[in-house]
Amino acid sequence: MRPALTLIAAAAASAVLLATGVAQAQSQPVIGLITKTETNPFFVKMKEGAAEAAKAAGAKLLTGAGKTDGDNAGQVTAMENMIAAGAKTILITPSDSKAIVPSIKKARDKGVLVIALDSPTDPLDGTDALFATDNYKAGVLIGQYARAALAGKPARIVTLDLFPGHPVGAQRHNGFLKGFGLNAPDAKSNELGKDAAVVCMADSYGDQAKGQTAMENCLQKVQDVNVVYTINEPAAAGAFNALKKAGKDKGVVIVSVDGGCQGIKDVGAGVIAATSQQYPLKMAALGVEAGVTYAKTGQKPSGYTDTGVTLISANAQPGVDSQSVKTGTDLCWGKK
Repeated sequence: MRPALTLIAAAAASAVLLATGVAQAQSQPVIGLITKTETNPFFVKMKEGAAEAAKAAGAKLLTGAGKTDGDNAGQVTAMENMIAAGAKTILITPSDSKAIVPSIKKARDKGVLVIALDSPTDPLDGTDALFATDNYKAGVLIGQYARAALAGKPARIVTLDLFPGHPVGAQRHNGFLKGFGLNAPDAKSNELGKDAAVVCMADSYGDQAKGQTAMENCLQKVQDVNVVYTINEPAAAGAFNALKKAGKDKGVVIVSVDGGCQGIKDVGAGVIAATSQQYPLKMAALGVEAGVTYAKTGQKPSGYTDTGVTLISANAQPGVDSQSVKTGTDLCWGKK
């Protein structure tokens, strides 16, 4: 009798432990993070920040990404897999701001909280909330800097953009034109503005190799380029390589957006004249925090939260508010 009773007791104890483990698993918030790519340094750092925040909050983090910037199908698949795995919050940097909206709606209809990080959907209310840089302001800042650095010389500008129709690409590009004092659409437009001072426009997809090729193509079409706007710092590095290879890197003002650690090094080295620094760790931390709050209380965030932007340059220009390379290095990718 006693061995049988012992086995029964052991089985009961195991059942209690199993039930406890299941309850704990069910109570642990599950949060998904879907970035545009796995390789862009900005999104690599965002993923690290989300993992750190999730660990501190006792949440489980699932991650996924598209194969390339613009891979909507990859992001849709990642979202479906995460929801099947129990994610009640999805943080996403949309690759295709319009095409992703139907999939987000399906998720929200199932009670999943969806927050856009860095890039909004089109329309803006396609997600519950947006945590991001004011990308138009980021563009305005580097436009103001480039105009001051040119010191009154007639502008011959190349823009290395993201790709057509993306809100972030449009906002940075149009903000740059506005800051430079050129004709520019407002921040709500997803169309790239054009001005006679812009002698070549090309898509870089935020990639260094594609940025270099785009710049090489522009140099074959136009001469005497003296300003290059780039969607991000990898594209800026590609532009510089193309200019240097052609022997035309001297006297060209290259401006960009991101403020990543390598980008700030490039500012210090004279590759990039100025960059608008943003803070992906802050975006990720706020997103995870909101997901944990939703899991515990059912409370959802709403609207737009500005996560900040700071102009970083090695050579300050009169009338343009900027911070030093040291400050940029201290803050790069940070939680400012």
